[in-house]
Amino acid sequence: MSILVGKETRLLVQGLGREGSFHANRCRAYGANMVAGVHPGRAGTKFEDTVPVFESVADAVHAVKPNVGLIFVPAPAAADAVVEQVDAGIPLVICITEGIPVLDMVRVKAYLKGKKSRLLGPNCPGVITPGEKVKIGIMPGDIHRPGRVGVVSRSGTLTYEAVMQLSTLEIGQSTCVGIGGDPVNGTSFVDVLQMFEADAGTDAVVMIGEIGGTREQEAAAYIKKMKKPVIATIVGQTAPPGKRMGHAGAIITGKAGLASEKIAALKAAGARIADSPADIGRITRDVIGK
Repeated sequence: MSILVGKETRLLVQGLGREGSFHANRCRAYGANMVAGVHPGRAGTKFEDTVPVFESVADAVHAVKPNVGLIFVPAPAAADAVVEQVDAGIPLVICITEGIPVLDMVRVKAYLKGKKSRLLGPNCPGVITPGEKVKIGIMPGDIHRPGRVGVVSRSGTLTYEAVMQLSTLEIGQSTCVGIGGDPVNGTSFVDVLQMFEADAGTDAVVMIGEIGGTREQEAAAYIKKMKKPVIATIVGQTAPPGKRMGHAGAIITGKAGLASEKIAALKAAGARIADSPADIGRITRDVIGK
């Protein structure tokens, strides 16, 4: 089993410029079923001679019924692209775009309330389920292997680092989810942890957090209730307050944003702490007894 994406996924890619086209092809090569593209001025054409391209998301949904949307629209228009996919009724909207203005995302977050669509991202690598050969995003597919450890992270690059460690130790992954590093996003740690807790194909979860905000403390409150073990690491332990480190959301603006506060909350909740990202694989192996 898996969460978010699987064999039933029917992918729409919105924004088929250079980056969008490149990653759409990588998703298809890995095994994703891309049924539609959306790009202004290209309606009636075919992407790679096989996938129909539409002028609007609504047209694509009406014609081919995609259930996952992947967004590569540039930052100034990306929030509108999210709203367009939500209005068209796509259940899962994954926004890769980086640099979307925070106020745009505040409006999108408010707009999502009461809607049936889930937003993953923005500024995220996407989601992959190795056992079902479905990759929806920009992660390197070849480092993943099927298994029973879920991965959820604010950082795309550190997701890849964790996955490589796990795969090297022959620890496969059920699903790997990047929730994004922006201050305002659509899906939280708690959302994904709840899915993994309910997933019969996941035995343990690796969680990678960062400085800034209180998402990790919120996750810790839920981890207390979980039956499945969680291995957690927090990056940015040496970051100075007030200086943004990498992601737009990785900035210490109060005591709660400190790595030490997050680690303390997660440890108190029963999570096994990896003091360094380099320890994730080894500690996961110890926890699951592989």
